[in-house]
Amino acid sequence: MEPVRVGLVGLGRIGRFHAGNLAGRIPRVELVRVVDADEEIARKIARGLGVSGWSTRYEDLLEDPGIEAVVIASPTPLHAGMVEAAARAGKHVFCEKPLSLDMGRTHEVVRAVRSAGVRMQVGFHRRFDPDYRAAREKIAGGDVGEVYLFRTSLRDMRSPGFEYIKGSGGFFADVTLHDFDTARWMIGEIEEVTAFGAALSDPGFEEVGDIDNAVVALRFVTGALGVVDNSRVAGYGYECSSEVMGSKATLRIDDHRRFAVQTLTPGRMCQDYVSDFVERFAEAYRREMEHFAAVVRGEVDAKPDGADAAAAFALARAAERSYRKGRTVRLVPVERDGEVLYEEVG
Repeated sequence: MEPVRVGLVGLGRIGRFHAGNLAGRIPRVELVRVVDADEEIARKIARGLGVSGWSTRYEDLLEDPGIEAVVIASPTPLHAGMVEAAARAGKHVFCEKPLSLDMGRTHEVVRAVRSAGVRMQVGFHRRFDPDYRAAREKIAGGDVGEVYLFRTSLRDMRSPGFEYIKGSGGFFADVTLHDFDTARWMIGEIEEVTAFGAALSDPGFEEVGDIDNAVVALRFVTGALGVVDNSRVAGYGYECSSEVMGSKATLRIDDHRRFAVQTLTPGRMCQDYVSDFVERFAEAYRREMEHFAAVVRGEVDAKPDGADAAAAFALARAAERSYRKGRTVRLVPVERDGEVLYEEVG
């Protein structure tokens, strides 16, 4: 079978990681061209990966008839327009989350992709992590029984910096969004969101109108409860751990070791710990791109898709409202045209 020919735009941290996977770690995929606004970065990355094409113009990807699909890893404010342009050009799309920082625009993008008849996968990498996938299969297979409690922690070692935070869309849309998608994917739809947040480590967070720590309580439609805790400033390393407690069993996902080696000294035991999300989820990111290649070939469904992105973003906005207003936000999930739309009650 001919390889899937892909172009990638955006060579920041996650874009470079995706480019490395596409250029040599995914079978039957050819990375044809990379694009970045910085000419030096585009040229350097292309040369380092052995990619023949590079450019500073996104249009070069869209105008190339040999490119079947595009991977969008550009800054968030560019996502919506780039997805719509790719759809008009007949290119299949992988886009990092979120699709937009506006709910209305998010739905417009989903409709544009559907109308164009192309496929779009959205970057919720946790769905491709072997541990999370195994846990979800156990839940779906009935091994856990009736789910009582979902708990997850997502903590960064250090803040990405205030310039990034200013354009991030806020804590819940930037950080907790992954947890909302994981909660829906593993447990089901959500009907109540109660969020608490604070700027604790640096007054700069409050000055830019954001927070650095949060706790979110959830109630699922099934009656199960959920707790999410997030931090931008954990200090000790990167953590993404989860637990699902049910009537038959409890599942825990909590392995952040770099190596399966423990160092023993008098009175102390130590082990290495991952420092960021790329290190923790390296295999998930590789499988995510592998899945996208299969999506382009028509072998599997494009999941998670735009509808999943819209649902997670709606929950993030509900958490933001809950935090700002100091009250629980009650929601009704309504399925319409293949999307789950969350309507606020009261």
